[in-house]
Amino acid sequence: MYSLAFSILFVSFLILTLIVRFWLASRHIRHVLGHRATVPAEFAEKIPLAAHQKAADYTVAKTKFGLMALLINSAVLIGFTLLGGLQWLSAQVFQLSGPGMVYQLGLLAGFAILSGLIDLPFDYYRQFGMEQRFGFNKMSRALFFADMLKGAALGAAIGLPLVWVVLTLMDKSGGLWWFYAWLVWSGFQLLMMVLFPTVIAPLFNKFTPLADDSLKARIEGLMTRVGFASKGLFVMDGSKRSAHGNAYFSGFGANKRIVFFDTLLSRLAPQEIEAVLAHELGHFKLKHIIKRIVMMFAISLGFLALLGYLKNQVWFYTGLGVDPLILPGQSNDAMALLLFMLVLPVFTFLFGPLTSISSRKHEFEADAFAARHTDSRDLVSALVKMYEDNASTLTPDPLHSAFYDSHPPASVRIRQLNLAAQ
Repeated sequence: MYSLAFSILFVSFLILTLIVRFWLASRHIRHVLGHRATVPAEFAEKIPLAAHQKAADYTVAKTKFGLMALLINSAVLIGFTLLGGLQWLSAQVFQLSGPGMVYQLGLLAGFAILSGLIDLPFDYYRQFGMEQRFGFNKMSRALFFADMLKGAALGAAIGLPLVWVVLTLMDKSGGLWWFYAWLVWSGFQLLMMVLFPTVIAPLFNKFTPLADDSLKARIEGLMTRVGFASKGLFVMDGSKRSAHGNAYFSGFGANKRIVFFDTLLSRLAPQEIEAVLAHELGHFKLKHIIKRIVMMFAISLGFLALLGYLKNQVWFYTGLGVDPLILPGQSNDAMALLLFMLVLPVFTFLFGPLTSISSRKHEFEADAFAARHTDSRDLVSALVKMYEDNASTLTPDPLHSAFYDSHPPASVRIRQLNLAAQ
């Protein structure tokens, strides 16, 4: 009885999620196309109509592609769960390995391989279809597949030992396994923040010290004013993959470094780069990064505690089309992890706006910080260039934006900065 009820609940939430996402997407497409013919008044002197229309077409294309991927991924989810895909995969792996840790790791690895193969056509089209059509793709097919293989090898090298530890804790450490697993997971996340800039990121991109002495002096002056220390200023060769531009912090603690995409440096003036960096420094000085880490750890603790309960409930497995037992009396912790990761987004989707609200609040605060330490007009002009270069729509549907976007709409954000300049 519980199994049937959970199956119905799962399907109901999945259908509700699909309805809401299609409704939001259709609103977004209509709104963007409805404003395609005219550049918004506050941008009329800064962004050409052709660029505005390119952004509208790019946004619509991405949204439609997202809907197609959503439908297929939902069908795949049903196939893996209620239609018996995971049960079949479990049986195949079990025949090869028998019970034990090899089976559990094999099940997770097999699922990762199947998922990667399913995602591959979408990733390929996104890069060489849509991004290529709008002039953003700079990646060769050889680099695309090299990145894919390198990412898979790195994921296996890092992920399998981590999963082995978690599965061992689930099996050996009693009812509080989820708390010990949380400690391991949190420590792993912090370790990755330390290792990413110097060990992982260089496997995919080339990082060179910023060579422009005048720009470097300007940036170092800003960092001195706001009390920020870093391990260096670096330029990343983002242009070998994409025409999109960005800047970001990486690292943690004393290992922090500032990274600029080469595409960003080629487009912005020195004072605009300083203003963009001031915004990013604002996130650090206002402790947004720490707050996000704490929030992430708190949420992961809650979810692991929930998994600690669900993994012992037969209805959780059977309600999703899976026999939880490999052999009589032996639970399948790898299957519990898989099912939980698969269905969690279905039940949490409607809470997405809560994280968006927090993120947009941080963006406003970082903009205000930048306006205090640089000329807000420089940040405005930098943002306008970035909106144009990245083909970001200036006219998103307000409800769609509130639900999905981590950053405020362009018009709202720039209006706030213009007020700060007065």
